[in-house]
Amino acid sequence: MEHLNGMHVFARVVEAGSFSEAARRLGSSKSAVSRQMSQLENRLGAQLLQRTTRKLALTEAGRLFHERCVRIIREVEAAESEVSRAQRSPRGLLRVNAPLSLGRLALAPMLPAFLARHSDLRVELALDDRRVDAVEAGFDVTVRISEQLPDSSAISRRIAPARVVVCAAPRYLARCGIPRTPADLARHECLIYSNRARWLFQGPAGDEWTDVSGRLRANDADTLREAVLAGLGLAQVPRFIVADDLARAALRIVLEPFEARSAWIWALYSPTRHLSAKVRAFVDFLAEQLAPKRQQRVARE
Repeated sequence: MEHLNGMHVFARVVEAGSFSEAARRLGSSKSAVSRQMSQLENRLGAQLLQRTTRKLALTEAGRLFHERCVRIIREVEAAESEVSRAQRSPRGLLRVNAPLSLGRLALAPMLPAFLARHSDLRVELALDDRRVDAVEAGFDVTVRISEQLPDSSAISRRIAPARVVVCAAPRYLARCGIPRTPADLARHECLIYSNRARWLFQGPAGDEWTDVSGRLRANDADTLREAVLAGLGLAQVPRFIVADDLARAALRIVLEPFEARSAWIWALYSPTRHLSAKVRAFVDFLAEQLAPKRQQRVARE
């Protein structure tokens, strides 16, 4: 930064034609400008200006250095202007990571409206059910569904509640019976996410975990949905995944009085004092689109 300041002072001296006028334009003193010029020449080991009582003239070295200084200063000013504009209005590339089902069923349908609202933005949506560190992976925003997020260097914002239901096909319930309490699941075939062999329910003392078992495990909610529709067992999944199936009575919700209400859709992003406009715009848009009242209105429509 010291080198850049020296270049800036030198360029202003050449532009003004004198130390006094350069000092006035820089809001500094003539002695300070003269001192900075001497330090710059000493650092470079070259004389940049011929000083006379009447005027300043560039030496050959000064002429070459001045050309580069002007070019560098313009590049820095352009970079500062671009960054400043990016902080004021959303622009550039926004990289978003989300689980497969959430991205496909909830986020993807929203993107046309988001892009139409922000014409200077481009979005790269990466769908992956693995846990991803938003900061280390280089994503601007990571969207997740969870009861409690693990420790992370990222900032997290709760966007909207995510209802998680236990459901089954009517033919499975006709064949195996309807579970009345979470304890009844010990006698049922449960279809399980690969990384979760326990289901969360609301108990007398708050959230309680219930161990479940079954012959099918999958790391993808869509696979579990297909298995539930085929009558293979019960599954605990976010409601938005099976909303259409519930509406057409292809699936039924069970254990509704015991549903835990602690699952949320979260947005995670890099911690910084200067949150970029593109991240702020996307997170605010998610909160607007996924607000409970809006979800209820869309469901009625």
